[in-house]
Amino acid sequence: MDISVVIPLLNEEESITELQTWIEKVLSAHNFSYEIIFIDDGSTDNSWSIIESLSKQNSNIKAIRFLKNFGKSQALHAGFAKAQGDVVITMDADLQDNPEEIPELFDLITTQNFDLVSGWKKKRYDSIVSKNLPSKLFNWAARKTSGVQLNDFNCGLKAYKNIVVKNIVVSGEMHRYIPVLAKNAGFSKIGEKVVKHQARKYGETKFGMERFINGFLDLITIWFLSRFGKRPMHLFGAWGVLMFLIGFSTAGYIGILKLYRLYNDLPYNLVTENPYFFISLTTMIIGTQLFLAGFLGEIILRNKESNENYKISKTLNMN
Repeated sequence: MDISVVIPLLNEEESITELQTWIEKVLSAHNFSYEIIFIDDGSTDNSWSIIESLSKQNSNIKAIRFLKNFGKSQALHAGFAKAQGDVVITMDADLQDNPEEIPELFDLITTQNFDLVSGWKKKRYDSIVSKNLPSKLFNWAARKTSGVQLNDFNCGLKAYKNIVVKNIVVSGEMHRYIPVLAKNAGFSKIGEKVVKHQARKYGETKFGMERFINGFLDLITIWFLSRFGKRPMHLFGAWGVLMFLIGFSTAGYIGILKLYRLYNDLPYNLVTENPYFFISLTTMIIGTQLFLAGFLGEIILRNKESNENYKISKTLNMN
């Protein structure tokens, strides 16, 4: 199979049929073998009924329905697990991503051997204050932190080699950082393509300003995980040992200074009257805790089990 189109959605009943028809028109015109995988992330409108109806008419349409809203990352993870196409395309269901871009994205993956190609909505039809400016700031921070030079991390329109989506785990709200996850997994050939951005035709956006706050928090998380996720002792252990040595050296100096004064019959104070003693003691305690945190992190990492982070209630045409 050439292409798997993975589409997470939440309450997009107005756009599903139009999007499906548009995708099929494009893919059929280029003679692609394909599947369209809808992931209904707990919709409360008629989205699932519409998908069921479309699935009965076309066996290329597959679908997964979550018991409740688990989030876009979990929806993408479920879709990636089921995708069978050589190239996996992700796009949003709100008609703001243009299916006409799919053939070029497919070409970049298959002929130019990119592992991942991310769309870049260079010209956007969103609010400048609520989306454009925060998005530019967010993308700048993501580039500086991750080292992945993309202009639009959050674009839903992306193309992947199948092997890429099978070797990354998208959880929490990490869908914004799939290129970073791919890079951390060893897929280094990551490209970008300018894509058309459509104005929203139906309904309202499901994301507010809080997504940018969450995005920056997730950025810190993924930076930490990318650098120390496999070796927490290198961070916590190193800081723990350093702080313990500083505290121990300070306490030792205080003790030696008192012994020196005693030996030479010089005036001295009790060790407990020296404020630096308590500072050094606190430093040693914190250092010990940091070391133990790194040690426990290593143990947990080596014994962790893979837990499913979403629950599926129904599927359509899934083998």
